[in-house]
Amino acid sequence: MDTDLRELLHEFNNNIKLNYDLKKRNWFNIGGKTKIYYKAENLKDLIKFLKKIQNKEKIFILGGGSNVLITDKKFDGVVIKLSDKFKNISLLDKEIIIAGSSVPDISLSKFAMENNLGGFEFLSCIPGTVGGGIKMNAGCFKREFKDILVSIQALNKSGQVITIPARDINFKYRDSGLSDDLIFLSASFKGFKKEKNLIINEMKILKEKKEKAQPTRIKTSGSTFKNPIHQSDKKVWQLIKESVPLTKSFGEASISEKHCNFFVNKGNAKFNDMKKLIEFVSENVFKKTGIKLETEIKILE
Repeated sequence: MDTDLRELLHEFNNNIKLNYDLKKRNWFNIGGKTKIYYKAENLKDLIKFLKKIQNKEKIFILGGGSNVLITDKKFDGVVIKLSDKFKNISLLDKEIIIAGSSVPDISLSKFAMENNLGGFEFLSCIPGTVGGGIKMNAGCFKREFKDILVSIQALNKSGQVITIPARDINFKYRDSGLSDDLIFLSASFKGFKKEKNLIINEMKILKEKKEKAQPTRIKTSGSTFKNPIHQSDKKVWQLIKESVPLTKSFGEASISEKHCNFFVNKGNAKFNDMKKLIEFVSENVFKKTGIKLETEIKILE
């Protein structure tokens, strides 16, 4: 073990694990180990940790693990997980909510509902956390994070806390354009006054729509590919359905029978199985339609 690792272990001993298994830390239930796994207890410790590693390591921030496919090989870097201290949520004024980046999207939508704030209903159908939702401008049912975001507070790799107003973020479909070097800490969101029973009713309708169309309670990671909005009027699932035999599988990685843009680990699928399936679908759609698909899930190799 080199001196740097020794020092890190000494200084952050309770919150650092070496050769940590990531398999149970993501919805696909796929993945190997990471060289260093660091659970940041609070902002002060996180800043201290970043200053200690001084940009010498690859860093990956792991949120809810609902949108990531992780390599079976060892990840030669640092995976950072933010503790429950980053799950604070509060009302700043009548229409503005501040939420930590570890707050699950569904918790944010429920908090808004309890405080009679509309505009957050769609979040009840998005797995994952606020941080990941901002990073990829997550959305469903014609609403996205950009529609409610006011500003974000983030940490850069030098350990400085910065605030970025939503107007300065170049949001696109399933993309914020924000640097991978930023660690999101919290964000403020704006809703509008709405009767609680109307909010509850809308959340119920959206949940029913989602359950009818998408697989639930299985090892999946949500939508695999982004809709090719600039290349086709068709949704990605339509392109897949027209181009690919839907029974195709690699090992125990297969296409969901309920929604063909959802890929499923039917048992003990390996990283390469899922990656081959993603590549197979992508290549076949391109051959048939000339459309190059872009993955929505994040692949950590």
